[in-house]
Amino acid sequence: MFTLVDKPSAAEIFYVIKFAPNIRTSIKTLGSFIHIFLLSTIRILAFPRKHTMCCFFAFLCDKHPCRPIRRLNSGFQGCQLLGASADLGREAHADQSVTILHAKVAQKSYGNEKRFFCPPPCVYITGHGWKVMQDHLKVCGYMCLDSSSQSQADTFKLVFDEQPNSRMFACAKSLFISDQDKRKHFCLLLRLFLGNRQEVGSFQSRMIKVISKPSQKRQSMKNADLCISSCSRVALFNRLRSQTVSTRYLSVDRGAFIASARHWTAFTITMGKCVCARQGFVLSEGFICYGCVVQLVCTESGAALPPMVIRKVNKQHAILDVDEPVSQLHKCAFQFRDNPHAYLCLTNDAIIQDPSKVVLNDGSCWTIIGVEVVEFTFNQGLACITTPVSPFPVVTGLEVNGGGHVAMLEIHGENFTPHLKVWFGNGEAETMYKSPKSLLCVVPDVSVFSDGWRCLRRVITVPLSLVRLDGLIYRTSYSFTYTPELQPPPSARMTAGGGKREGGMGGGQDDDILLETIHQEFTRANFHLFMQS
Repeated sequence: MFTLVDKPSAAEIFYVIKFAPNIRTSIKTLGSFIHIFLLSTIRILAFPRKHTMCCFFAFLCDKHPCRPIRRLNSGFQGCQLLGASADLGREAHADQSVTILHAKVAQKSYGNEKRFFCPPPCVYITGHGWKVMQDHLKVCGYMCLDSSSQSQADTFKLVFDEQPNSRMFACAKSLFISDQDKRKHFCLLLRLFLGNRQEVGSFQSRMIKVISKPSQKRQSMKNADLCISSCSRVALFNRLRSQTVSTRYLSVDRGAFIASARHWTAFTITMGKCVCARQGFVLSEGFICYGCVVQLVCTESGAALPPMVIRKVNKQHAILDVDEPVSQLHKCAFQFRDNPHAYLCLTNDAIIQDPSKVVLNDGSCWTIIGVEVVEFTFNQGLACITTPVSPFPVVTGLEVNGGGHVAMLEIHGENFTPHLKVWFGNGEAETMYKSPKSLLCVVPDVSVFSDGWRCLRRVITVPLSLVRLDGLIYRTSYSFTYTPELQPPPSARMTAGGGKREGGMGGGQDDDILLETIHQEFTRANFHLFMQS
């Protein structure tokens, strides 16, 4: 699978005869089987254009959110450069995306009180496919907790508003969890409809941890899920005089930082190693601690605030000598690194630098909370599909097994069914259903994505998709990359170069060395995948 699959040309056979004359004796002795073996392996030495494979992960995963999110264009087809067809990609303009933003933790409500989730869960609907459908039916939705005991009164009806950037937005303002619900974790369930009749599907959020109130104790590794880690996503909001109606969220609109009463933005918070302005901002891993230099970057637009020192706030006082980890729903202040007397402040719904003292006003006190972003993208293609898109398959990881001509790709995730097929770019792969959390498929040969062996010298990347039997396409954030090796090992280059031999008795040893080199090269070409990191 990793070598060229077309037959050896006359020039290649001439190469074997001219530069490896002693092999002809071995060919006659070992028979036709070795003859075929040597022709194929010598070809590898002469024309080292075999391909190995590795898997690339999109940086929407939580392991490296500190890096800029590199999203595969939903219509990208790695083989289009090679002149292949674009059956799956030509309808990419009709993709439909559903994005849910929500907090990682939620406070429990006791008795008759209702502690609404803050920030409220938000839903964004994007893609030209929705416009085509909205010409006939309007999109509406409902959000609730994933509990069978939820009544209709506990379900929040979403009202979608058209945004300037051609996307629809809605938020669930009045969701809460009561003390009668004894769960420690729960999920949000979103149901979308067209015209209140045709169900688009159900979409589930990430797990949300239930807490009683913000912890004021110093956090330890036992409560690591309550700490804010570097390169994670957070949201910030401010309340004047602790009034719920005065809540303002830090947001980004058209590249500018604003305070919004309805919209909130997910920021990637990164921690720096030093506080020296001359050394710039060097990323560091671990939990965010008070006194550290941090930077807030909008996960969507990339807009960033200058490096700031995060300070703990206690009764409107910024405490300067605290170095404990930052916890969920803690009140904090952001002191600009280059101007120690300036803090990130809210005044008249505008973000300004407040040249204040250590005693802060209400506008300089922010509540920090970790957030999650989950996105679902699908495409109906040319089919007219009326059945719901759920259960929506979610891919969480890839694992390559085997090598050579029998390389297998195991896909880990959730909500898999026997009716799903794995597609590499525009080509369907032979798929085997193992369980609702695992699919197994045969990796297509790299020649499928090229017109000839000369094209195999380039890196070829194809997106991975899951396609239902009725033609519904589920986009994933994963791609598969074939990486060529343009140079053989130094030993192979010296052997294939036809070096001059000395001494008649050494010919047999040289032949054995050459055969051993060919055997090692053949083995490495077929099992090089095991050495990939």
